[in-house]
Amino acid sequence: MPSVSDPSAAATTGCWAASSEGEPHIVVRDLTMAYGDFVVMRDLNFTIRRGDVFIIMGGSGCGKSTLMRHMIGLNRPAKGQVLIGRDSLWETEGDARAGLLRRLGVMYQSGALWSALTLLENVALPLQQFTALGPAAIREFAAYKLALVGLAGFEDYYPSQISGGMQKRAGVARAMALDPEVLFFDEPSAGLDPVSAYRLDELILELRDSLGTTMVVVTHELDSLLSIGSNSVYLDVETRTMAAQGAPKVLLERCQDAKVQAFLSRGRQRAEERHA
Repeated sequence: MPSVSDPSAAATTGCWAASSEGEPHIVVRDLTMAYGDFVVMRDLNFTIRRGDVFIIMGGSGCGKSTLMRHMIGLNRPAKGQVLIGRDSLWETEGDARAGLLRRLGVMYQSGALWSALTLLENVALPLQQFTALGPAAIREFAAYKLALVGLAGFEDYYPSQISGGMQKRAGVARAMALDPEVLFFDEPSAGLDPVSAYRLDELILELRDSLGTTMVVVTHELDSLLSIGSNSVYLDVETRTMAAQGAPKVLLERCQDAKVQAFLSRGRQRAEERHA
């Protein structure tokens, strides 16, 4: 079987099934990620289109979260580019780069809430730092963001007073504070019970549909990625490059790469049971 790291070969095995519909929102071009001489991933090329729920998937240690860090401006690539619209994230400087980064919102795995601040105060922080809004307007906007994620009435609660699932929702509200075009989620379901994880998946879809926000989700949760992913990239830890791109359900049905199949087929039964 030909190597699916070559797009033309991947097409013959059904492992290159990316949609051509929709405006390109983020383009990763010839990206190599490395720490010194150690290459994490090389030759990554994929397009995230506006309105996608784009899944970054692969086994443990393949570099999923590292890729996200390169896409949100925290890690500089060893080679290649990340384009937000037509702007290069790593070639833009100064105020222009700061404006580009404000088009991105991030919900980290732990939620990363400040424990000494209420939920409303957590959401208000980006508004205080990056806008000229007064205190009353900031409180109104922060309360609105909490309401969008189902936390109306919890504005004055502290993170320790709410469940893990609610903390994740509050983290989403804070990531949305500046009305980003793209929301990134790093292992959003980690540590959640199945019901809370399902509700968070539904929230991601609701926000995408209601706000038109592009979603990028780093996850290895199979039932989740099969349920919500409209596009994806599979990172192969052995070859240190991408082995497939496309909607996870399409890759499950068509991709003949043994590693991609082994990864995705474990989630088929759970995803079918969830939506039965």
